[in-house]
Amino acid sequence: MSARDALPLDELIEEAQRVLSICNACRYCEGFCAVFPALERRLEFRESDVHYLANLCHNCGACLYACQYAPPHEFNLDFPKILSTVRAQTYRKYAWPEGFARLYERNGVAVGLVTALSLFAAFFFTAWHAGGVRFFSAWSDADGSFYALLPHSLMAGIFGAVFLLVVVSLAASFFRFWPDMEEDVVEFVRLQPLSAALSDAGTLRYLDGGGEGCTYPDERPSFARRNFHHLTFWGFVLCFLATVTGTIYHYVFGIHAPYPFYSLPVVLGTLGGIGLIVGPLGLFALRARRDPALGDASQAGMDRGFLVLLLGTAITGLGLLVTRESMFMGTWLALHLGFVLAFFLTMPYGKFVHGLYRLAALVRFHIERRRPLPDFAAE
Repeated sequence: MSARDALPLDELIEEAQRVLSICNACRYCEGFCAVFPALERRLEFRESDVHYLANLCHNCGACLYACQYAPPHEFNLDFPKILSTVRAQTYRKYAWPEGFARLYERNGVAVGLVTALSLFAAFFFTAWHAGGVRFFSAWSDADGSFYALLPHSLMAGIFGAVFLLVVVSLAASFFRFWPDMEEDVVEFVRLQPLSAALSDAGTLRYLDGGGEGCTYPDERPSFARRNFHHLTFWGFVLCFLATVTGTIYHYVFGIHAPYPFYSLPVVLGTLGGIGLIVGPLGLFALRARRDPALGDASQAGMDRGFLVLLLGTAITGLGLLVTRESMFMGTWLALHLGFVLAFFLTMPYGKFVHGLYRLAALVRFHIERRRPLPDFAAE
């Protein structure tokens, strides 16, 4: 960990303000991403501005390799790294409940412990509820497959309650963050800025490094990071849609799981699971070769923990699908439920929250850009 990484929050913000002021005077990188047009609207940078710009940054790295003041220059500007370090402080600052903010301090360890406890709890509860003989028996789809061990209502009740807690925690974090953007909440839900922000997020527009791709994992431009992010993001979306579709089948049409392999929920879940395996594995490979100057080393555990949970959820989900009529189904079910539980429990206190703050920052960017430039002219 570098000296910069270890700075207390007030000194870190002061260092970020120094870096932002120099970049605002230079403006060589203004065409690379949304950060620089937003930066140029300001003559000074308050702490709230620093958090906003840090979460608007996609860490594509292009500005670092283009910067004439990067190390070993005496100005020692490492724009992606300082903003990456600030983002970690954003997660701590706005976490709710506040006491859980400490989970970010050693997030990899925290995620590991939560995952281990979740796996143990899932195994114990599933085996206890089903009974040892039933747990290790084969159940056909006609017999209910995994629902022969745990009824649908029980699983839906447990994970529905956990998901509700996650939604409340994420919403509370958002409502702590958004007032510092100095915009009304109603502005966040206006169609034009919200739709533009969702488009930017869904297409990963700012992972193109100004058009040639990210200079990630090194200074050679590449779209590899963007492609693996797409596989991960859309894999997650497809798995979520599979769950939503299954819920509609069950409660609206009265069609109960387990569903055939050709059914819409299973097809969506299978495609999503494949995306959640290929995408995180690709991101793991890129991260192993990443230039250390591009990020905050103290967040390595958080990044890896998040990817491991995505991989574990996807692999065990596909394993459960393949073995659902075999004697191994109970084991795969417990593994899958354990990883899903760990993923839900750590969502508000791990890497997942970067999507929440980045979307909020993108919405504010599109709100701002519709306004005249301060003391200058219309954009």
